[in-house]
Amino acid sequence: MSSRTYVSSVERAVRNPTLTKIDELATVLKVHPLTLVTLAYCDVNNLDSSKELLGLVASELGALFTD
Repeated sequence: MSSRTYVSSVERAVRNPTLTKIDELATVLKVHPLTLVTLAYCDVNNLDSSKELLGLVASELGALFTD
């Protein structure tokens, strides 16, 4: 698992975690990796709620898989 130093550097935006590291962090936190990505995206883009973002993602996924 990641060291405290590594996690701190990710929190301070000094390092960018790989998808593997996001998965490892999510496992330790007992959340889905997309939860971490959603929270990070909402923070960076100053979104008040994840509902709007998740609605957009659901819509885009639906469009991708429509016959």
